[in-house]
Amino acid sequence: MNYLAHLFLSDGTSESLIGNLLGDFAKGSIENIYPHEIIKGIYLHRKIDSFTDSHPIFRSSKRLIGLDRRRFSGIMIDVFYDHFLAKNWSKYSCIPLADFTNHVYQVLQEHKKILPDKLKNILPDMIAHDWLASYREISAIDRAINGLSRRIKRKNNLFGGVEELFLNYQQIQSDFSEFFPELIDYTLTISS
Repeated sequence: MNYLAHLFLSDGTSESLIGNLLGDFAKGSIENIYPHEIIKGIYLHRKIDSFTDSHPIFRSSKRLIGLDRRRFSGIMIDVFYDHFLAKNWSKYSCIPLADFTNHVYQVLQEHKKILPDKLKNILPDMIAHDWLASYREISAIDRAINGLSRRIKRKNNLFGGVEELFLNYQQIQSDFSEFFPELIDYTLTISS
């Protein structure tokens, strides 16, 4: 899952929101760096990633990606699934998407001092362009995939990868709709 899904699956506290987002930025040992509640969020993020990566529906979605981009299919499906979450937000949350994303941005701003530099560097752009809510639009998914292409240090062919979403839109949407409720249930089980 990508940023929006991880934030949605947090327990809603500021610390959990931060921890669930930091899972993509905090590598290695985190025990002496962050407070306990943020660490719990990072571990939740890692468990969600593990569940997702091993799930048959997610693996099936990955196989829809063309062979020339298959190496990065997990990254692409993560972003594509965020599109379907944003697009169908009201099905999963009673809080409007704009209210949710504004709250997330406020929390991140308030805790900016503890964020890793990599996140601090993208935060102004994330807020200015409302990345999280913009995932509803395919043009934002295109920008996200192309941005990932530029940030990955090794050679890749992610640029223009949004065409994979166009080619497989209905099936990926169907996969997401079947998978996401299972992920929500899993998250509730491990969080309680």
